[in-house]
Amino acid sequence: MNIFRLTGDLSHLAAIIILLLKIWKSRSCAGISGKSQILFAIVFTARYLDLLTSFISLYNTCMKVIYIGCSCATVYLIYAKFRATYDGNHDSFRVEFLVVPVGGLAVLINHDFSFLEILWTFSIYLESVAILPQLFMISKTGEAETITTHYLFCLGMYRALYLFNWIWRFYFEGFFDMIAIVSGVVQTILYCDFFYLYVTKVLKGKKLSLPA
Repeated sequence: MNIFRLTGDLSHLAAIIILLLKIWKSRSCAGISGKSQILFAIVFTARYLDLLTSFISLYNTCMKVIYIGCSCATVYLIYAKFRATYDGNHDSFRVEFLVVPVGGLAVLINHDFSFLEILWTFSIYLESVAILPQLFMISKTGEAETITTHYLFCLGMYRALYLFNWIWRFYFEGFFDMIAIVSGVVQTILYCDFFYLYVTKVLKGKKLSLPA
């Protein structure tokens, strides 16, 4: 544990809470990509199946349970409780173009050819591109609600902070995980345009829009 991992985890948790509160308080999931949320639910479920086989710490276990529970709850709110408000027409990204290649890559490039390790690797690869349906949806609609941009900003900050976490661990612990680092870099790059628009528009009270 270091300051970058802790703040990264808190930023990630803040993003999840912001999204859930947005949906629950507005009684609407308008502007939220259900496909991205399904991908995140798959990510956390695949990554944290080791809950059944190992125990690291109470903090670690609690965070894993929270991530799985909240991601599944978000999917439930979008596709069940508030389904009438879900904009499926604009949430049209073909997720199979992400899941299938990522699955194949996880089988080919991993740290150890075992079931749990392949699932972990699959989750790392998939998380790096899971936000694409959400960004694609924003580009199609042309704008995003302010609360949705706050969610995306916290999610992007979580990933960026984790890059600093890997740098910290390399210099102070000698730990280096190429799969996690490369995937984290890819995911952070996907947020770069969004970060720029967030700072230049949202923080100045304007609505955010992505180039179509």
